[in-house]
Amino acid sequence: MDRNIPVVILCGGKGTRMGMVDLPKPMFKIGKRPILWHIMSIYAYYGFKNFILALGYKKEVIKKYFKQVKRWNIKFVDTGQESNTGDRIKQVENLIKSETFFATYGDCLSDLNINQLLKFHYQHKKLATLTSVRPVSPFGILGIDAHTSGVTYFQEKPQLDH
Repeated sequence: MDRNIPVVILCGGKGTRMGMVDLPKPMFKIGKRPILWHIMSIYAYYGFKNFILALGYKKEVIKKYFKQVKRWNIKFVDTGQESNTGDRIKQVENLIKSETFFATYGDCLSDLNINQLLKFHYQHKKLATLTSVRPVSPFGILGIDAHTSGVTYFQEKPQLDH
């Protein structure tokens, strides 16, 4: 497998819902390191060490932290504070020198096997392969009988089918 495949990480988030006005969302700490460091470490574990960080809000905070990290090849690109996902990827297109690349958000962690994902992508010969999660409902679910208005079942915070 080609380990030179670049990993584009979208790092434009403001983190306002997390109450993080002084930090960009990818710099939210898990333990002693920012979530962005953990994401990059996962890709590096699978051998992918070429990163393109599509920066936005408080880009200088990310640059300052990661310019000190020498274990990875990192390119920093200011893609603007108000750019959406597609626009950020379009702005780094000229840095992607391979037909295949990874793209992920700078605030999402998973336990996905990156090598299996890439193998799946190649086996299915599609233009893009997306991963998603089925979220758990924050609420319990009631089944209601339409005729009697009676409760037919209760399901405590189920995993959703969406």
